[in-house]
Amino acid sequence: MRLYDTATRAVREFTPLVDGKVSMYVCGATVQSAPHVGHIRSGVAFDVLARWLLTSGYEVTLVRNVTDIDDKILAKESAENRPWWAVAAHYEREFQKAYEILGCTPPTVEPRATGHITQMIELMQTLIERGHAYAADGDVYFDVRSFADYGKLSGQKIDDLLPAGDSEGESRKKDSRDFALWKSVKPGEPSWPTPWGNGRPGWHIECSAMAQAYLGDAFDIHGGGLDLVFPHHENEVAQSKAAGQDFANFWLHNAWVTTAGEKMSKSLGNSLVVTEVAKRVRPIELRWYLASAHYRSNLEFSDSALQESAVAFQRIENFVERAAAIVGDVELTSSAINSDFAAAMNEDLNVPAALAVLHEVVGEGNTLLGKKADAAALKGCLTSVRQMLDVLGVDPISPTWADDSKNAQQLESALDYFVQQSIAVRNAAKENKNFEAADAIRDSLRNAGIALEDTSDGVRWNLEK
Repeated sequence: MRLYDTATRAVREFTPLVDGKVSMYVCGATVQSAPHVGHIRSGVAFDVLARWLLTSGYEVTLVRNVTDIDDKILAKESAENRPWWAVAAHYEREFQKAYEILGCTPPTVEPRATGHITQMIELMQTLIERGHAYAADGDVYFDVRSFADYGKLSGQKIDDLLPAGDSEGESRKKDSRDFALWKSVKPGEPSWPTPWGNGRPGWHIECSAMAQAYLGDAFDIHGGGLDLVFPHHENEVAQSKAAGQDFANFWLHNAWVTTAGEKMSKSLGNSLVVTEVAKRVRPIELRWYLASAHYRSNLEFSDSALQESAVAFQRIENFVERAAAIVGDVELTSSAINSDFAAAMNEDLNVPAALAVLHEVVGEGNTLLGKKADAAALKGCLTSVRQMLDVLGVDPISPTWADDSKNAQQLESALDYFVQQSIAVRNAAKENKNFEAADAIRDSLRNAGIALEDTSDGVRWNLEK
């Protein structure tokens, strides 16, 4: 198996550090807003990688963190009129729901940053002792010039870099590019005690500490979105290697979801919340859409492309359902994997090439159905197709998608239409300051088991459990 390593800028042979076992750390969410399609692409991409490794016979340990303390989370306190920890807990559940909706296998461990303050303090102490970090009036900074390889991961030179983003401690830094490992306490902010004073962690120290806690000083793969290469992953490398760790052997980064050529981002106002998009097509079709592009290629999002992708998946699904009705259930095993499909996946997860193989086998299967061929040949074809779909996490017969039938999607689409009509009437009532009528509509929907949530992105609805 060959994978593209960001650190070496080359596709190279992947050999795990421990025979038969793969250790992987993926940067998860900073839980400060509802997950949009751009956020969740990383979860799908690395889920496909983990599934392929499992199919290839490896034992996989996947750690995906939750950043539950951050400047953006603290900024939401006043905006949402609730404590920072309640903001983080709410959006962590939103992310978990999005991962579940799209059939992502839960990670082996999903640690929260706030649960690993002790490990962060120990790492900072090591860095200070080794001359790579320094305390300054309650803050702790990493000395970038003390680490000769700083900038190597992202292909940059220190002298060409702009100052680090944490500008408020500028006067206390040795170099403007030094980044904060620890931020001193400020009025109204949460804090934890350290030898250098109370405060809270910087973003980058969190992942270094959690990766070491669960995977040790050296592990196979570190993954995340392309936007994390700098500064986040560059700073992780510096921290961990300066502390004497080997850290990650491979660095993998998935590309962006774009709209009109721009990265999907809440700050740009072009983000699309996963739960809302999953009402336009079935979740399995949304996952198919996200998984079908090469993980290192940008995926341009549009409704037309999404619908075309859904129709393409339905053709495959129709074959699976028709064949299964004839031959019944089949056992999925790695031995059923088509060799050409395997070759494509082993070449840096070349999903587009793998899908070409899948479509070819589906075509052969449809020919068998048309000829009413013997059941054994059809069963072999169905087994091969379902095994390939399972690697991508989109086997329609899998228990994961038991509630994702076409009929269920049609019912949800119809329900969404009527709920949106009610929301429009409610919005008009609120604009006319007829709050009694607006509340009556909300209460009527709640009595029907439908909860409305007013957000900065508009009104969202969900079925109450």
